[in-house]
Order: sequence, then structure tokens, then C-alpha cells
Amino acid sequence: MDKLLEFGKRAMFYVRVLSGYEECRIRSYRIQLQQHLQQAQARKAALNKVPEQLIISEVRKMVEEMQALNKKLEETEAAIEDYFKPIDNQAEMIMKAQLDGEEKRMREMMATMQRQALLEKAEAEKLATSQNAKADQHIVEPEWDDPYPHFLNIFCS
Repeated sequence: MDKLLEFGKRAMFYVRVLSGYEECRIRSYRIQLQQHLQQAQARKAALNKVPEQLIISEVRKMVEEMQALNKKLEETEAAIEDYFKPIDNQAEMIMKAQLDGEEKRMREMMATMQRQALLEKAEAEKLATSQNAKADQHIVEPEWDDPYPHFLNIFCS
């Protein structure tokens, strides 16, 4: 009976091979295996990409957080500038007033120094003229009895 069963199986196999059924089944099995292999490779590639995608997504999140933080910083800086703007204006006005006061004092000092220099110069001139006058008074020119002093000048020179 086993031999009969074995013979029947072989006969069916030959019938399937001759009819092309077995070839079709082998082809479909091979295609199924290839598809299964491709899916496995795709899953493997996806698993390899997962860390990259995780890293990229983390980097994107960090960049977005940094951009949000920068935006908040800029808003905060603008708010601080708006808050201190009146104080800055008042400080600027005070500084201008101080600079104007210092500039005015410098001009007054310069004018005073010029007046002092003019006074000293005038005093020095007065002193010089008075000394010249005293010197002129001490020098006595000799008087000539000669009625023709111009002849003397010709011979002296």
C-alpha cells in the first residue's frame, strides 16, 4: 500500500510538472521568498535609518527650541529697551547739560586766561616803557659848542 501511495504521489508530481502547475507553484514560491527577502531588507534599512531619523528629529527639535529662545530673547531685549528708554533719555539730557556746563566753564576760563595774558602783556609793556624812560633820563647827551655838528657826523661815520 505504501508503494501504491508512493506511486500515486509520483504520478501526481509528474502530472503537475507536465501541466506546468508545479513550475508555476515553484515560481510563485520563489517570488514570495524574494518579496519576503526584500521586505526584510527594507525593515533592516528602516531600522538603520531609525537612529538617523531620531537624531535628525532631535536636532530639529533643538533648532526649533533655540529659535524660540532667540525670539523670546529678542522680545525681552525690546521690552527692556522700551522700559529703560525714558531713563536713557533723561540720562542723555543730564549728560548734555553737564557737557554744556563744562564747555561754558572752559570758554570762561579761556576768556579769563586771555584777559589775564593781555593784562600781563600791558603791564609788561608799561614796565618796559617806564624802564626805557628812566634809562633815557639817566643818559645825558653831551652838548657841543660847535656850531656845525653835522660836519662831525660826516667825519665820524
